Amino acid sequence: MREFDYRRAADAHEAVALLSGEPEARFLGGGTNLVDLMKTGVENPALLVDVRGLPLDRVEVADDGALTIGATMTNSDLAAHPEVRHRYPALAEALLAGASGQLRNMATVGGNLLQRTRCGYFTDLSRPCNKREPGSGCSALDGEHHNHAILGWSEHCVATNPSDMAVALAAFDAVVRVLTAEGSAEIPLAEFYLPVGDTPHRETALPDGALITGVTLPAATVAARSRYRKVRERASYAFANGSIAAALHVEDGTVRDVRIAFGAVASRPWRAREAERALIGGPATPEAFAAAADAELAAARPLAHNGYKVPLIRNLVVSTLTELQEAAR
Repeated sequence: MREFDYRRAADAHEAVALLSGEPEARFLGGGTNLVDLMKTGVENPALLVDVRGLPLDRVEVADDGALTIGATMTNSDLAAHPEVRHRYPALAEALLAGASGQLRNMATVGGNLLQRTRCGYFTDLSRPCNKREPGSGCSALDGEHHNHAILGWSEHCVATNPSDMAVALAAFDAVVRVLTAEGSAEIPLAEFYLPVGDTPHRETALPDGALITGVTLPAATVAARSRYRKVRERASYAFANGSIAAALHVEDGTVRDVRIAFGAVASRPWRAREAERALIGGPATPEAFAAAADAELAAARPLAHNGYKVPLIRNLVVSTLTELQEAAR
């Protein structure tokens, strides 16, 4: 591991100032991903700016019902927060589905949004990886890719985003709040994660040196009737093979509102817009749920060893929406 300097920021503005002009500096929250990458040599920061102690660890409810979640709040505390459990149960379930209790006690909301892919080639310095070393190639294309992307990938990268939390946030139109040297800004989560294209090393639209200060969830009545479901290869401590965050509102057998996002299928949380459009105004039946899933998955391009994800996600859509419909009766 490379030697590095360490500074503890007194406030958010000082944190941003400390990173200014330091291209090899990184913010340190819980360190559950960054420190691991430093140990393997994937990340080699010259300076760590500790932001864990900043007063950004609360949930605030706005007059319009929106929730603002501080970036240094731990995943455990957020999952247990009564406003989150009541208004956005899918988010609480997503957080509890991620990692072990010990890691959730350390991991922060801001860090969760920025965690890197768990592709084995990304952390193997002996193998080419465009995400780690642009232009070197993608080893997963013809290698081990059973848990890689089926949507939105390019020949430059087929890795997936590992965050459970971000899938739930994507379903509810979350907005990422950031602080830069120029001031505060907001980035819709739909624009926060960049398409993989030919620049897989550029994962987010976060400006250089910007600090994530929080996430805002707009008020959404439908979110109170939501679920997060995750399929993985073992019951705990495993990243998803496929996951879904979904919310459903049905009146007189007709879908009035629906939110769907997938995890572990793309380089970013995948908002299922085609499926949502197919369902709005139509019947709330298993057949309609399956047809909506098919409409979304028509764009899927499975690799040689991950075609199982297509029926997996289809089945998740049908079972989760059916569960939500039955629970509302």
